[in-house]
Amino acid sequence: MAPNVDKIQKRKDIALSCKKLFLKHRLSDVTISQIALQAGVGKGTIYEYFTNKEDIVFEIITILMEEGNIQKHEKLSQIDSTKEKIKVFFEFYYADEHIELRTIYKEFISISLIQPCQKVIDFQTNCHQNYHDWITQIIQNGVDKGEIIPESMHLINGIFEFGTGMFITHTITHNIENLEQEINDFIDTLFKLITKHD
Repeated sequence: MAPNVDKIQKRKDIALSCKKLFLKHRLSDVTISQIALQAGVGKGTIYEYFTNKEDIVFEIITILMEEGNIQKHEKLSQIDSTKEKIKVFFEFYYADEHIELRTIYKEFISISLIQPCQKVIDFQTNCHQNYHDWITQIIQNGVDKGEIIPESMHLINGIFEFGTGMFITHTITHNIENLEQEINDFIDTLFKLITKHD
């Protein structure tokens, strides 16, 4: 009798075993044969768990984002300042600890733009909403504590999209020398304007 296989865990294991391939090579340069070899399974097994290479990247980004969100929640829970929480929220775009996620995320953005299947669209929409809700809660808490002015709520969309915009500009044009400094300077300047003074 064949042993029971946890298919969800097996899918995760195969995807994570291939992570190094996608960190070193562009998606278009990786073959299913290389993926199977890296995962230590046959090509047929790959197709049993994944539709294509893009589906594997999708699984990797899902796992890495879940892990990153847990770390971010823990870090944010130890900070009182709204300004510092916003800085931590944007660390993904430059911190060394997130380099693997950023690298895979770039491939995922390419997939989203070139092959926007419904699964990817739904995932991106859900992520966007979750992160938007997250930053909204940070700003709302700052207002509730009397740390920043109530009008700060009108800046949520701009603040939220700012990080992604800076990251994409930095990635595509290389016109931003120090992304961390640019992001933190913007946040410091913004908080000079929105901090509530008695």
